[in-house]
Amino acid sequence: MSRLNYQAARFLTSAPTLAQCPADTGAEVAFAGRSNAGKSSAINVLTRQKALARTSKTPGRTQLINFFTLGDDTELRLVDLPGYGYAKVPDSVKLEWQRHLADYLQRRISLRGLVLLMDVRHPLTEFDQTMLGWADEQDMPVHILLTKADKLKSGAAKNALQQVRSQLREWEDLVSIQLFSALKKQGIEEVHARLDDWLLSEAPTS
Repeated sequence: MSRLNYQAARFLTSAPTLAQCPADTGAEVAFAGRSNAGKSSAINVLTRQKALARTSKTPGRTQLINFFTLGDDTELRLVDLPGYGYAKVPDSVKLEWQRHLADYLQRRISLRGLVLLMDVRHPLTEFDQTMLGWADEQDMPVHILLTKADKLKSGAAKNALQQVRSQLREWEDLVSIQLFSALKKQGIEEVHARLDDWLLSEAPTS
């Protein structure tokens, strides 16, 4: 049973750059993933809301850093980072997104952890590796959701999980991994437990 009420999540604000983000106090957990990884669907299922995070038939629509509070407590936040990869935008815009993502991950003091979503059928893309590299530089814990697990048979999904685990063995002190399906509502309690741990933890001392 989750200690926090994720169903009370509500939209706070959107920011195009780190400088325009809300005050860097309290604790927040960010969600990142390629534009087709099912990030918005996962956030909606985790908060039991149909449209908290916008889902789109055109991947890559999320071009801002979107903040959600847990009820009226603006000190606890979920953050939806810009999707990356499939958006039909110029490369210069994609590079700008990437720069803002790097800024946020490297400089946001209230960030306690990163939920990185990967399609279980196409894990560890170049973008995923970049995100893991940034997290490693900051000693930032990462919880990987292998999404769309319902698209594979149980044995194949478990094999994919083991393969990703073995490829990330060198990061096992920083990275945890699970299977997830927004459609089948698989893995929700495990994610909630991880979010609880991060959001309710004491701020690390520098």
